[in-house]
Amino acid sequence: MLLPAEHVFDLMNEYGGHSRPFLFGIDFDVSHGFFIEPGKALEAGILFNINGIGNHPESSYKSSIVNMRKKPVERHVYEHAYGLVHSNLVAGNSYLANLTFPTSIELNMSLPEIFARSRARYRLLFRDEFVVFSPEIFVRIEDGTIHSFPMKGTIDAALEDAENTILNDPKETAEHNTIVDLIRNDLSMVASAVKVDRFRYIEKIITHEKTLLQLSSEISGLLPPDYRDNLGNIFRKLLPAGSISGAPKKKTLEIISEAETYARGFYTGVFGYYDGSGLDSGVMIRFIRNNKGKLEFCSGGGITVNSNPEKEYNELIDKVYVPVI
Repeated sequence: MLLPAEHVFDLMNEYGGHSRPFLFGIDFDVSHGFFIEPGKALEAGILFNINGIGNHPESSYKSSIVNMRKKPVERHVYEHAYGLVHSNLVAGNSYLANLTFPTSIELNMSLPEIFARSRARYRLLFRDEFVVFSPEIFVRIEDGTIHSFPMKGTIDAALEDAENTILNDPKETAEHNTIVDLIRNDLSMVASAVKVDRFRYIEKIITHEKTLLQLSSEISGLLPPDYRDNLGNIFRKLLPAGSISGAPKKKTLEIISEAETYARGFYTGVFGYYDGSGLDSGVMIRFIRNNKGKLEFCSGGGITVNSNPEKEYNELIDKVYVPVI
C-alpha cells in the first residue's frame, strides 16, 4: 500500500486538478506515503476522522478507565542526544530543534479502541500499524487561501497561574517565535501576501491523566489560481513540517538524524483529506505504533539554547497520554 512520496505528490496534483476526493499521508522523511480514495479506505484497514469528517462506524466500545504504564527512554540516553543537539544550538548551527523518542507503553486498549475513544481534531488508524490522535493542524486550503497553525509550547493546566507562566516564559517565547518565522517563510514559497493572523493563542487539551495548555499561532497566504493542479507540489515544498523539525530546516534535520536513535517513520509526518474543493491536514503527533507486537508512544519537544534538559525530558513523558474522557 505504501508508495514513494513523489508518486503521492503526483496523484495529489492529478486528483486535485479533477476535483476528486482523496485521503493521503506522508512520512517524516518525505520518502514514502499512502494515497487512497476515501470510499476504499475502510476496506484497506484505514479509519480516519478529520474535524468530524470520516469513514468509521459508530463506536461500540464502552467507557472504561485508561490504564497505561510508561517506560520512557533512559535519562542518560536522552541526555546524550540532548547534549548533541544543544551543542549545535550553542554553535549556531540551529536555532530550534525538535528532539523525540519512543516510550514503551503497556495499555489496556487496542489500537482500534484508541482510535474510537480518543478525542482529537485529526484521528487516523492505519491498519494494525499505528494510530494518531493529533491536535495539530498542518495546513488548510480553501478558496485559494492557505492557513497554517504551528503548535509550540505545552504546560500542565493544573499548575498555578499556568497560562501566564507559559506566555511569559522566555524559552517558550523564543521557541514559538522561531517556529512562526519558519512557517511564515515556508508559506512564502507557495503563497503571496503571507501574514500572521493570530499569535500565541492558547488551546486546552484534555487527556486521561491531566489537562494541558498548548500555544498555537495562525499564519495565512494567498495561493495562485491553479493551486488545485498543484496540491502535491505545495506539500512537496512545505514538508517536512517546520514545527516538528526546526530552523534552519535543512541543517536541523541533519542534527536530528544524528541525535535520535530510531527512525520516526510516519510519526511527525502529515495526513489529510481533500473533499474535491478544500483540503485539511494534520501533523502526526500524539502517535502510538505497533513495533513487533509492542506498543510505542512517540513524543518530544522543541529544544533551544535556553532549554533545561530535565524539563524537556519531563515534557516528553507528559505528552504520553490518550485523550479519552
